[in-house]
Amino acid sequence: MTVSTATLPLTRPPAHSVVYAALDLGTNNCRLLIARPASGGFRVLDAFSRIVRLGEGLARSGELSEAAMDRTIAALAVCAQKVRARRVDHLRAVATEACRQAGNCGLFLDRVRAETGLEVETISAAEEARLVLAGCTPLLDPLAVRALLFDIGGGSTELLWVGLDGREPVMLGYSSLPMGVVTLADRYGGREVSPDLYCAMRDEAAAALERFDDAHGISAWIGDGRMQMLGSSGTVTTLAGVHLGLPRYNRGLVDGIVLDRTSVDAASRRLLDMDYAGRAAHPCIGPERADLVLAGCAILSAITERWPCPRLRVADRGVREGILYGLMARNGRRHRIAS
Repeated sequence: MTVSTATLPLTRPPAHSVVYAALDLGTNNCRLLIARPASGGFRVLDAFSRIVRLGEGLARSGELSEAAMDRTIAALAVCAQKVRARRVDHLRAVATEACRQAGNCGLFLDRVRAETGLEVETISAAEEARLVLAGCTPLLDPLAVRALLFDIGGGSTELLWVGLDGREPVMLGYSSLPMGVVTLADRYGGREVSPDLYCAMRDEAAAALERFDDAHGISAWIGDGRMQMLGSSGTVTTLAGVHLGLPRYNRGLVDGIVLDRTSVDAASRRLLDMDYAGRAAHPCIGPERADLVLAGCAILSAITERWPCPRLRVADRGVREGILYGLMARNGRRHRIAS
């Protein structure tokens, strides 16, 4: 796969101060991370995240809407400004499920290039899975033999079955389920979610997990005690924030935390018991995600019921960190991603 790496037309800084940037354009979020290599990892110089809902209505129309494209290009213009202001040397910008599915993705990316100067590549589900694994590697348990890593996105849910009995983690299998928080909320509704509606979302997700389980025999590893479960998504980080009772979201307190299954279920029930206004007022959710979070909880519930691992490690990291790792490795700096 061709890697789109842009080098800005600026004077090249000394090798020790090379600046890298990773941009992840998902179905729901636009995220940017700018960093410089540091001892044992990298030091973040700047970051940006905005909910853009690029995939809103995509399941019905098969195309990105004008409003969604306009919102997203406005966010990408901010990213481009930050990239230039930070004098970034190496940039990789990727788009995932919404652009994979949209019939007018090419026209959209042409607009992005013309209006922001950013070259965004649409990556395959396999490449997305590889980047998620690279970004989350520092949180993998060295004492485990297998890991189930999942990422509940806006338009899809990535499942990775990872072998940990070698020097480096190996992806033994992956699956990209065509459902995420935006697609489920679009189909079922996310503002008023009754217990029956929640169960319908969970059951749809549960049915989609069966083939992956059967292909890799994951359930047989649950009782072995040598399997780790690791979740990388806004859903699991939100539930961690709810569990901790944070007055506002704090990545430093959430990334890497280990939750037992009882705590995960209790946090999900708290959100299900809230009405839309209550979820919108919660400091770890807010009005932009209040109609999406229960769809994510339903997918997570299906995952934890299918594979009842006693503990879940939470990762506030993924594609962007994986991109940075790859860019640094290509330029001779094989740093691990700092935990």
